Amino acid sequence: MSTVEVRPEGRYVVPALAQGLGLLSLFSRETPSLTAPEIAQRLALPRTTVFRLLHTLQLMGFVKRGEDERSFTLGPAILNRGFAYLASLDIVEIAQPILQKLRDETRMSAHLAVRDGREIVYVARLPARTTIASTVQIGTRFPVHATGMGRMMLCEFSQQALAELFPSDPLQAYSDQTPVTLADLQAMLAEDRARGFVVSQSFFERGVSSIAAPVRDGAGVIVAAINVTSVDSYVPLEEMQSGLKDAVLRASVELMRWLSSVPGATERRMGGARAGQASEPV
Repeated sequence: MSTVEVRPEGRYVVPALAQGLGLLSLFSRETPSLTAPEIAQRLALPRTTVFRLLHTLQLMGFVKRGEDERSFTLGPAILNRGFAYLASLDIVEIAQPILQKLRDETRMSAHLAVRDGREIVYVARLPARTTIASTVQIGTRFPVHATGMGRMMLCEFSQQALAELFPSDPLQAYSDQTPVTLADLQAMLAEDRARGFVVSQSFFERGVSSIAAPVRDGAGVIVAAINVTSVDSYVPLEEMQSGLKDAVLRASVELMRWLSSVPGATERRMGGARAGQASEPV
């Protein structure tokens, strides 16, 4: 067994606290249970010290005895604190590493947006590592009916909900692909819903290619959307509909897994958004 040294230095260090935290850090997926002698050996501490640490941590619920009464495992207090930490995160914080991975995998700019009425609001962005990248800023707003991410957030709306959101025609056109009537929008959304993603080229602005996917919360409700975009560079449609689309869908699933384990994350999704402008709508 390897030995874990728990000897932080400094005038304000509390040795017993450092030892207790060191003890807790010994447990892992690979090592779910340990006996007191094993802990003493790994921490290079006297067995009497380990006994006092275990007794204190057991009383506080951080460890518990195993069925054999010799081994110890992590207790419910650890889980409670872990879920409390996860619950403090919001969708933007959770999405950042996922978007970064998506950006690096696709070499395209990656974004997260939520809906605010008839607009989408960008709440997270990871620009591509190229000289030509989306300059959409956090807080940028675009019309929900005229963007791929917006369509993802509308695709499961009922006819009544859509009619309430868009009470009159025509809808404003931004390109020759924009749906300009509610009937056109409903037909487009039905296809989006069946497909589960949106691949677009110059849908909002010429020269911008985009792949968008929905993000659902733990209840299965669409609460946001992610996308990758390429600006002023040709991306073959077959590539967008295969490998790039698959990467976006994987990122969407990963984000949804996190959201299903973090209570309240989507309720805090508007935190941090601020007004902004963009030079390339997507």
